[in-house]
Amino acid sequence: MNHLFNDMPSELLDKIVQVVKLIRSKGVGVYFITQSPSDIPDEVLAQLSNRIQHGLRAYTPAEQKAVRAAAQSFRENPAFKSEDVILELGTGEALVSFLNEDGQPEIVERAKILPPQCLMAAASDEAVKAALDGQAELMVKYGEAIDRESAFEQLEEAAEEEAEADKLAAEREALEKEKAEFEAKKAKEAEKAAAKAEREAEKAAAKAAREAEREAERARQKQQEQMMKGIGKLANSILGTFGREATRQITRNLFGGRRR
Repeated sequence: MNHLFNDMPSELLDKIVQVVKLIRSKGVGVYFITQSPSDIPDEVLAQLSNRIQHGLRAYTPAEQKAVRAAAQSFRENPAFKSEDVILELGTGEALVSFLNEDGQPEIVERAKILPPQCLMAAASDEAVKAALDGQAELMVKYGEAIDRESAFEQLEEAAEEEAEADKLAAEREALEKEKAEFEAKKAKEAEKAAAKAEREAEKAAAKAAREAEREAERARQKQQEQMMKGIGKLANSILGTFGREATRQITRNLFGGRRR
């Protein structure tokens, strides 16, 4: 395990110590498995109370130093010297030290370690029933499984709600933008229609003015024609009267001269 802590940043090591302390404060056991206690930083090792040390062999000064460190991590037993016993331990033997009922480390003892006695398979129905019957008092309190909403689920739900709110806000913004563009387009079209209507009105007014002017011109022409006709008739009438009078005068003169 030594490679786990080698060159580890101090911030990460502090966080590991914090997590170990937090877990132990909740009554949950934390186990580090390594060949030598020196592989574990002192800050972490100080939080570990139950210790089981199998045999070590020391052939180099570094290994002898590791043996002394492992022996010094136990509460001393007057009956033997831990540093010597660690070198003598055989297969299935170990030095052990656990916390007593008062939470104090017990003195180190040399013990035999039994191999695992558990079944490496799913427990039978009979075994499960026997275990439950043997813990009837605990089953009253803990027998019913309650799937409470975890902090992760709450955070995930909050994140989903926030994402949904952001999505709705984005959709609302897009709708507002689309509405604004539509209103602007509508206003522009209305402005164009008003301008076109104004141009059409101006054209119609100009056309009506031209028609009125042409109509007035035709009326003047007609009036002039009627006036010229009246003048012509009057002239003809005057000329006719003058001609008849002149004819009578000439005739009177001619015939009157003869009578004389």
